[in-house]
Amino acid sequence: MPINRRFFFDSVRSAPFSGRLAAKQVEGLSAILDVWESSSEQRDDRWLAYMLGTAFHETATTMQPIQEYGGKAYFTKMYDVSGANPARARKMGNTEIGDGPRYCGRGYVQLTWKSNYAAMSPIVGEDLVAHPERAMDPTIACKVMFHGMVDGVFTGKRLENYFLGATEDWVNARRIINGLDRAPLVAGYARNFYSAMSYTT
Repeated sequence: MPINRRFFFDSVRSAPFSGRLAAKQVEGLSAILDVWESSSEQRDDRWLAYMLGTAFHETATTMQPIQEYGGKAYFTKMYDVSGANPARARKMGNTEIGDGPRYCGRGYVQLTWKSNYAAMSPIVGEDLVAHPERAMDPTIACKVMFHGMVDGVFTGKRLENYFLGATEDWVNARRIINGLDRAPLVAGYARNFYSAMSYTT
Protein backbone atom coordinates (compact mmCIF):
# COMPACT_ATOMS: atom_id res chain seq x y z
CA MET A 1 0.00 0.00 0.00
CA PRO A 2 1.46 3.43 -0.93
CA ILE A 3 2.62 5.75 1.81
CA ASN A 4 0.65 8.98 2.08
CA ARG A 5 3.39 11.24 0.74
CA ARG A 6 1.73 14.52 1.70
CA PHE A 7 1.36 13.44 5.32
CA PHE A 8 4.85 11.97 5.31
CA PHE A 9 6.61 15.07 4.01
CA ASP A 10 4.59 17.42 6.19
CA SER A 11 5.54 15.33 9.23
CA VAL A 12 9.26 14.91 8.56
CA ARG A 13 9.66 18.56 7.63
CA SER A 14 9.12 19.31 11.33
CA ALA A 15 11.32 16.50 12.60
CA PRO A 16 13.95 15.44 11.90
CA PHE A 17 14.42 18.18 9.26
CA SER A 18 13.83 21.11 11.64
CA GLY A 19 11.25 22.95 9.58
CA ARG A 20 12.67 22.94 6.07
CA LEU A 21 13.01 20.37 3.28
CA ALA A 22 15.21 21.15 0.28
CA ALA A 23 14.36 19.78 -3.16
CA LYS A 24 17.30 17.35 -3.08
CA GLN A 25 16.18 16.01 0.30
CA VAL A 26 12.68 15.42 -1.07
CA GLU A 27 14.22 13.73 -4.11
CA GLY A 28 16.30 11.41 -1.94
CA LEU A 29 13.43 10.56 0.38
CA SER A 30 11.18 9.87 -2.61
CA ALA A 31 13.75 7.49 -4.09
CA ILE A 32 13.85 5.48 -0.87
CA LEU A 33 10.05 5.38 -0.59
CA ASP A 34 9.76 4.34 -4.24
CA VAL A 35 12.13 1.40 -3.77
CA TRP A 36 10.38 0.38 -0.55
CA GLU A 37 6.95 0.40 -2.17
CA SER A 38 8.17 -1.76 -5.04
CA SER A 39 10.08 -4.15 -2.77
CA SER A 40 9.12 -7.52 -1.38
CA GLU A 41 10.67 -6.43 1.93
CA GLN A 42 7.61 -4.44 3.09
CA ARG A 43 7.17 -6.51 6.22
CA ASP A 44 7.44 -3.92 8.96
CA ASP A 45 7.18 -0.12 8.83
CA ARG A 46 9.83 0.08 11.52
CA TRP A 47 12.33 -1.38 9.05
CA LEU A 48 11.72 1.48 6.63
CA ALA A 49 11.81 4.03 9.44
CA TYR A 50 15.15 2.74 10.70
CA MET A 51 16.64 2.73 7.20
CA LEU A 52 15.47 6.32 6.69
CA GLY A 53 16.98 7.31 10.04
CA THR A 54 20.23 5.62 9.07
CA ALA A 55 20.35 7.37 5.69
CA PHE A 56 19.57 10.71 7.37
CA HIS A 57 22.55 10.25 9.67
CA GLU A 58 25.01 8.69 7.22
CA THR A 59 24.43 11.33 4.52
CA ALA A 60 24.63 14.28 6.94
CA THR A 61 20.88 14.97 6.42
CA THR A 62 21.21 15.41 2.62
CA MET A 63 19.31 12.18 1.81
CA GLN A 64 21.61 11.86 -1.21
CA PRO A 65 24.15 9.08 -1.68
CA ILE A 66 27.59 10.35 -0.74
CA GLN A 67 31.17 9.30 -1.36
CA GLU A 68 33.31 8.61 1.66
CA TYR A 69 35.26 11.63 2.83
CA GLY A 70 38.90 11.61 1.84
CA GLY A 71 41.07 11.81 -1.25
CA LYS A 72 43.13 9.43 -3.34
CA ALA A 73 46.02 9.30 -0.87
CA TYR A 74 43.69 8.42 2.01
CA PHE A 75 41.84 5.73 0.06
CA THR A 76 45.13 4.26 -1.13
CA LYS A 77 46.43 4.08 2.42
CA MET A 78 43.23 2.55 3.81
CA TYR A 79 42.12 0.18 1.06
CA ASP A 80 44.82 -0.38 -1.56
CA VAL A 81 47.17 -3.30 -1.96
CA SER A 82 49.96 -0.70 -1.97
CA GLY A 83 48.63 0.86 1.25
CA ALA A 84 48.98 0.28 4.97
CA ASN A 85 47.30 -3.15 5.07
CA PRO A 86 47.89 -5.08 1.84
CA ALA A 87 46.77 -8.40 3.34
CA ARG A 88 43.35 -6.98 4.20
CA ALA A 89 43.11 -5.32 0.80
CA ARG A 90 43.71 -8.65 -0.96
CA LYS A 91 41.23 -10.42 1.29
CA MET A 92 38.56 -7.88 0.36
CA GLY A 93 39.24 -8.18 -3.37
CA ASN A 94 41.40 -5.07 -3.83
CA THR A 95 44.22 -6.95 -5.55
CA GLU A 96 45.37 -4.32 -8.06
CA ILE A 97 47.07 -1.01 -7.43
CA GLY A 98 44.39 1.66 -7.71
CA ASP A 99 41.58 -0.51 -6.35
CA GLY A 100 41.62 1.42 -3.06
CA PRO A 101 40.40 4.72 -4.52
CA ARG A 102 38.26 2.91 -7.11
CA TYR A 103 36.29 0.95 -4.50
CA CYS A 104 36.06 3.49 -1.70
CA GLY A 105 32.82 3.96 0.25
CA ARG A 106 29.75 5.16 -1.65
CA GLY A 107 26.00 5.28 -1.13
CA TYR A 108 23.45 5.90 1.60
CA VAL A 109 25.54 3.50 3.66
CA GLN A 110 29.14 3.11 2.62
CA LEU A 111 29.65 0.27 0.15
CA THR A 112 33.41 -0.38 0.28
CA TRP A 113 35.89 -2.93 -1.16
CA LYS A 114 35.84 -4.63 -4.56
CA SER A 115 34.44 -7.90 -3.18
CA ASN A 116 31.42 -6.05 -1.79
CA TYR A 117 30.86 -4.17 -5.05
CA ALA A 118 30.92 -7.57 -6.79
CA ALA A 119 28.50 -9.13 -4.30
CA MET A 120 26.03 -6.28 -4.69
CA SER A 121 26.12 -6.26 -8.50
CA PRO A 122 23.51 -9.02 -9.02
CA ILE A 123 21.36 -7.54 -6.24
CA VAL A 124 21.09 -4.15 -7.92
CA GLY A 125 21.26 -5.37 -11.54
CA GLU A 126 24.37 -3.35 -12.40
CA ASP A 127 28.04 -4.23 -12.86
CA LEU A 128 29.39 -2.21 -9.96
CA VAL A 129 32.87 -3.67 -10.38
CA ALA A 130 33.15 -2.18 -13.87
CA HIS A 131 31.23 0.95 -12.88
CA PRO A 132 31.65 1.59 -9.14
CA GLU A 133 30.40 5.16 -9.56
CA ARG A 134 26.93 3.70 -10.17
CA ALA A 135 26.72 3.08 -6.42
CA MET A 136 25.97 6.81 -6.20
CA ASP A 137 22.70 6.44 -8.09
CA PRO A 138 19.87 6.86 -5.53
CA THR A 139 17.91 3.79 -6.63
CA ILE A 140 21.01 1.60 -6.61
CA ALA A 141 22.12 3.05 -3.27
CA CYS A 142 18.66 2.23 -1.86
CA LYS A 143 18.86 -1.36 -3.03
CA VAL A 144 22.31 -1.73 -1.45
CA MET A 145 21.04 -0.31 1.84
CA PHE A 146 17.89 -2.44 1.85
CA HIS A 147 19.74 -5.67 1.07
CA GLY A 148 22.49 -4.95 3.56
CA MET A 149 20.17 -4.07 6.42
CA VAL A 150 17.42 -6.61 5.77
CA ASP A 151 19.74 -9.55 5.11
CA GLY A 152 22.48 -8.63 7.58
CA VAL A 153 25.21 -8.30 4.95
CA PHE A 154 27.06 -5.42 6.61
CA THR A 155 27.74 -6.74 10.11
CA GLY A 156 25.78 -9.98 10.40
CA LYS A 157 22.97 -8.13 12.23
CA ARG A 158 19.68 -7.61 10.43
CA LEU A 159 16.54 -5.56 10.91
CA GLU A 160 14.44 -8.48 12.05
CA ASN A 161 16.81 -8.96 15.01
CA TYR A 162 15.53 -5.66 16.40
CA PHE A 163 12.07 -5.17 14.88
CA LEU A 164 9.84 -8.22 14.66
CA GLY A 165 6.44 -8.61 16.25
CA ALA A 166 6.63 -7.31 19.81
CA THR A 167 10.41 -6.88 19.58
CA GLU A 168 11.38 -3.22 19.17
CA ASP A 169 14.89 -1.99 19.89
CA TRP A 170 15.64 1.33 18.21
CA VAL A 171 19.00 1.82 19.91
CA ASN A 172 20.65 -1.56 19.43
CA ALA A 173 19.53 -1.67 15.79
CA ARG A 174 22.55 0.54 15.15
CA ARG A 175 24.60 -2.68 15.33
CA ILE A 176 23.37 -3.42 11.80
CA ILE A 177 25.70 -0.68 10.55
CA ASN A 178 28.31 0.44 13.07
CA GLY A 179 28.23 -1.00 16.57
CA LEU A 180 26.59 1.51 18.89
CA ASP A 181 28.19 4.61 17.38
CA ARG A 182 25.63 7.46 17.72
CA ALA A 183 22.97 4.85 18.42
CA PRO A 184 20.56 7.00 20.49
CA LEU A 185 20.83 9.81 17.94
CA VAL A 186 19.98 7.53 15.00
CA ALA A 187 17.19 5.95 17.04
CA GLY A 188 15.63 9.37 17.50
CA TYR A 189 15.74 10.10 13.79
CA ALA A 190 14.19 6.72 13.01
CA ARG A 191 11.35 7.32 15.46
CA ASN A 192 10.63 10.64 13.73
CA PHE A 193 10.30 8.83 10.42
CA TYR A 194 8.15 6.12 11.98
CA SER A 195 5.74 8.77 13.27
CA ALA A 196 5.34 9.99 9.69
CA MET A 197 4.10 6.63 8.39
CA SER A 198 0.55 6.79 7.10
CA TYR A 199 -1.02 5.05 4.14
CA THR A 200 -3.37 6.13 1.39
CA THR A 201 -6.64 4.26 1.12
